[in-house]
Order: sequence, then structure tokens, then C-alpha cells
Amino acid sequence: MTETTGYAEIAAYYRKQIQDGALRPGDTMPSLRQASEHFGVAQTTANRAFRLLKQEGLTLPKAGVGTIVAGPISNNIAARVRLHETTGSALAGGETSHILEIGTVGADEVVAPRLDVAPGTPVHVRRRVVSRNGVPVHVSSSYYPAYVIAVTPELTEPVSTGGSRELAAERLNSPQDHVLEEVTSRFATESEKSALGLTAGEVIVTQVVRTVYLADGRVVEVAVKVAGGATILRWATSLNSQAATETPNN
Repeated sequence: MTETTGYAEIAAYYRKQIQDGALRPGDTMPSLRQASEHFGVAQTTANRAFRLLKQEGLTLPKAGVGTIVAGPISNNIAARVRLHETTGSALAGGETSHILEIGTVGADEVVAPRLDVAPGTPVHVRRRVVSRNGVPVHVSSSYYPAYVIAVTPELTEPVSTGGSRELAAERLNSPQDHVLEEVTSRFATESEKSALGLTAGEVIVTQVVRTVYLADGRVVEVAVKVAGGATILRWATSLNSQAATETPNN
């Protein structure tokens, strides 16, 4: 790196390390001094980069340690769309997906308004745990309206390729257009703790609610992802492969 390196480039460097698994959940990030020396910039520049990573939910402060990796709780969904287009799978290298549950449930207060249905309306759910290099990183529950299941009966089978949403979009003849992601923190349920291998009595997790829209305005999926770490963010991401960028909403 040169003296002209900006905070966005520094953030991009560490973001890629986190998303690629070089920096794993729980790892300690370099100190501001170490980062500024590595990139040849002022500590204020390194601090702006670290603040950006924290705002994205990728890192969090830990008393007595500094900054640690919270984990790629919300991997760039646009990158996953492009990955599926290229390889036929939205799972990155070293990732595996294990189905925990498939069935029909009543839409709750989180899912119902995002699918624009009345609470209690039957919707299809697929719950799975995604691991990276054998380590569980998040539990995800995907909810689908009836019109998605009607054209994609494969979603009722206990098989996971990481491309369920892409298949549904293809069958509905409308590409994915954008996703709204809402991030909050809460206590983990016992089943979530078990799936993620968390053993503490009370564990705060980050919950990401993704509402994925097709180009024709229909919702193809509402996904509720739970991983370690705590933050509160909300943003929208374009899923148009020609202009896949993230735009903060707040």
C-alpha cells in the first residue's frame, strides 16, 4: 500500500479477509497503530476504516482485547448472486449447508409484514446451519410464500445447494432486483445456541432479516439469519449484476 491509501481501501482489505475466512469469528483485529503502520497512513485514517467495518457488523469491541471479528454475518448477497451465476452454487469455498428443518409454519410478526400476509398465514420454511471450514457460522431460516413453492417444489426437499432463491427467481421468470437487510441484536434461543455450538448461559446474537425482491416487485424470500455478535444496522443492496452496490438507508 502507498501513502495515498484511503480508509475505504483499508476497510475493503480487512472485509475481504473476513469474508474469505482468513480472519475468523473471534479473531483479534490488528490495533490502530499496527494497521496505520502496515498501510503507511495516519491512525485517524485507520480508525475510519475500523469504524466502517464495525458499522457493517463485521467487527465489534471486546473489553480488554480491542476489536474482534464478529463474523461475516451478512456476506455480500450480490456477490453470492454472481457466484451462483458463475458456478451454479451460492456457497463460497469451504462453506457447507446442513438442513435442520423443512415444513409449513404460520407467519410470525417478523415474517408476515415482509411477505405482506396476515399473521398466522401458512408459509414454507427451510432452516439450515451454514458452516465454514467445519465451523458453524450462522443459522438461517428462509420463508417462502405459496407462489414460490408452487413453481419450486424442490424447496420442500431436504437438499441444500445455496441456490434456492436463484432457482425460484428463474422459475418465476423475474431476476432478483434488490434486498432489504435489517440487523438487530437479541438473546439466542436454545436451539440456535445448540446449532452454533454456543455454550454460555445467555448469548447475544445478531439477527439479520433479509427481504429479497424480484424485478417485478414480488418478494421471493424472507430470510432470518442468526450469528454471533451484536449490532444494529439497516441497508439495501442492488442485486442487479450490472450495478451490484450497497446503499445505506440510515
